[in-house]
Amino acid sequence: MRLGALVSLALLVTACAGDSDGTGASSSPDEPGSPAAEASVSPAAPVGPVGLDPDFAADAADLAALAQAAAQSIPQAGSIAPRDSPVLGGDISWPQCPTGMGIEHKQTLGLPMPTAEAEFVIIGLTNGPGFHANPCLSDQAAYARKRGLLTAAYAVASYPSDAELDAYGQQGPYDGTTPAGALKNVGYQQAKFNVASMRAARLASPLVWIDVEPVPYYEWSTSTGANAAVVVGAARAYADAGLSVGVYSTPYLWDGVVGDLELGVPEWRAAGQSSRAEAERRCAPDWSIQGGEAVLGQWVEDRRDKNVTCPGAERELGRWFAAN
Repeated sequence: MRLGALVSLALLVTACAGDSDGTGASSSPDEPGSPAAEASVSPAAPVGPVGLDPDFAADAADLAALAQAAAQSIPQAGSIAPRDSPVLGGDISWPQCPTGMGIEHKQTLGLPMPTAEAEFVIIGLTNGPGFHANPCLSDQAAYARKRGLLTAAYAVASYPSDAELDAYGQQGPYDGTTPAGALKNVGYQQAKFNVASMRAARLASPLVWIDVEPVPYYEWSTSTGANAAVVVGAARAYADAGLSVGVYSTPYLWDGVVGDLELGVPEWRAAGQSSRAEAERRCAPDWSIQGGEAVLGQWVEDRRDKNVTCPGAERELGRWFAAN
């Protein structure tokens, strides 16, 4: 039986849960200006993990140890002076590339770059789903270096096609003969692809933020357990590459995609088309996504994704950004 068919069969056997009803749309770093109903929606109750591997405790513990080792090895950690007030920045990716680039359904938009007040920029590595690089990643990394901005990276995680499962399900640190192991291996290979893209573009970053939310036209499965396996595999690959790991999402979207998966890694929290005040409010404990510390809040204003450090993050910028 083909690996993709094996996973499809496993998903049919498991219960379905976690589908978003559309009321929790965030402002994705990849989709600036998208609906922001999340700005007025309270955090949703967790959706239990359903599917292939409901207990990811061992994966989370392993990731925590790897992430701690990566953080201790980051050479930039002491090279950025701490601040005594919040720091503002932006994030960019394929929507800011010149028009006429990108894959189907993710065509570049030529949206505006960050304003002059930005001191950092988080650059997307993907053109939407996994295994597709941001088509102007090198130019955006060069832009950040020229402006002397602090930099970091993020990448969208996505559910694999049957062809991707067949191609990558056996490649990685997990047992690819099981559905969960195959999905973790695909997530692992997605992340390796992104790290290679980042390094080829000379984009400096001490960590990668994993963007977890619905991906239009490249949908997640209906099993939160299966989806969680992809995310766990991706997180492991970034840690294996010597990078710290964080997540970008909202409580509602995270729960809808991966259930109550808790990696305990730092969080970048979206507030949609709202305001800086709302983005800062998302730094509070009641907006926790998966049990990690709040580092950044994001909001959309004037067709730009804007970001602000959460309280305390400004004192250790070298954990979150590289200097240029």
